[in-house]
Amino acid sequence: MADKMAGDTGEKPRETDTVPLTRGLSTKLLVLTILFVMIAEVLIFIPSVANFGMQWMMQRLENAASVSIILMEGEDEKLAPPIRDELLMATGVKAIAVRDADVSRILVVTDMPPMVDEHIDLDAITPTAAIAQTFSTLFFGGDRVFRIYGTVGDTGKIFEILIPDAGLRDAMLTYARNVAFLSLIISLFTATLVFYAINRIMIRPIRAMTQSMLSFAATPDDPRRVISPEERGDEIGVAERELARMQSALQKTLGEQKRLADLGLAVSKINHDMRNMLASAHLMSDRLSTVDDPAVKMLTPRLLRTLDRAVIYTEGVLNYGRTQEAPPTRRRLRLHALVDEVQSVLPLETDDRIEFVNAVPEDFEINADSEHLFRVLANLCRNAIQAMAGDSEPSVIKRLTVAADRKDHTARIYVTDTGPGLPQKARENLFAPFRGSAKSGGTGLGLAIAQELVRAHGGALELVESTGGHTVFAISIPDQPRLG
Repeated sequence: MADKMAGDTGEKPRETDTVPLTRGLSTKLLVLTILFVMIAEVLIFIPSVANFGMQWMMQRLENAASVSIILMEGEDEKLAPPIRDELLMATGVKAIAVRDADVSRILVVTDMPPMVDEHIDLDAITPTAAIAQTFSTLFFGGDRVFRIYGTVGDTGKIFEILIPDAGLRDAMLTYARNVAFLSLIISLFTATLVFYAINRIMIRPIRAMTQSMLSFAATPDDPRRVISPEERGDEIGVAERELARMQSALQKTLGEQKRLADLGLAVSKINHDMRNMLASAHLMSDRLSTVDDPAVKMLTPRLLRTLDRAVIYTEGVLNYGRTQEAPPTRRRLRLHALVDEVQSVLPLETDDRIEFVNAVPEDFEINADSEHLFRVLANLCRNAIQAMAGDSEPSVIKRLTVAADRKDHTARIYVTDTGPGLPQKARENLFAPFRGSAKSGGTGLGLAIAQELVRAHGGALELVESTGGHTVFAISIPDQPRLG
């Protein structure tokens, strides 16, 4: 069956299809995890470097403030120039000044630069300005001089320093390199943990489901190909259980289709001989028409019509399971006369206590295919008779009634019997071939075929009620086919 399906599509089943590593979910997950962690680290890295730069400048300003206090408390005019130079070299600045009560005083200076490139107020600088200043130094600095000023401690004095930005730039580059390396290590470590966790929780089960679907597609009739779901309560567990149910249901459906195919093959083998036998019976029935017996002359047309239908049915059985029924040829019919024809072919002689009631008004008309509607009614009525024939209680009423009415532009036909009702299993699988039979050994094809014929008219076949002593089927057929 699987080989036939593969041949129809022109493709061979591929049981061992695998996704290349470069396109697999695992690789994508690993790359995306590293990327997202790096993005998070960058968002942390930018303000971190800026904060480092501000702290570096504040540290230099505090060192210069400490030197300034020593100079102001001592006799700075007696300090030799070499000692002052050593003080400046120790702090890394070119000049130190202090401003107190709007009075500015230069305490120590050496190699006064011709110009100051940037003035930085550490007391008033905003985070955005700090970030901008930091990256300006990183990308464009190295040969500039900063004037950095601000208060230190609780002295109330404003200390100022002139300092080259080369030291700041080198320190920030070293810090940035260290942070970047640490961020990369953290990213790889985090990505590995996240990848391992998600791979165990999601990727591996998804890969298993994918492999199960590929294996099942290769040999859908093999029960071993149905996935065994894990005991999980999350979405993956639900998906595995639903996949297992779907595969099991599909296997069951394929088994039924195979039975239909086998049935069609068997019918095709006997079809030729059956047609020959029916043709012989038809010839003998023609000869009966020459007999003068009134009863024979009355029954012969019915017998001929029955044989004609038998030939048509024999030729059409093979179509079930292989192709759909031919589209209906709709005509205006007198339903009362059609129900009389159905009554003439029913096995009512098997139980003479079964009463058949044609409750259809004689002038009731319906727009339908006569052969299709005949088959539908014959199937429903035959099933009802078989259900009632099994009841041997002499006092039980056995009545089969066919009635009809019309609502707007839809004709409704009711087939009602007083049988025992359909069992629960039959109601659950009412129109399913091989499962909807109400009797042991039945195929359930009758109702399946009837439903297909009614749907071809744009109508519906439904079980209205089925209780002990009252079972009603309803056929709804609109006057015109439904569009769409």
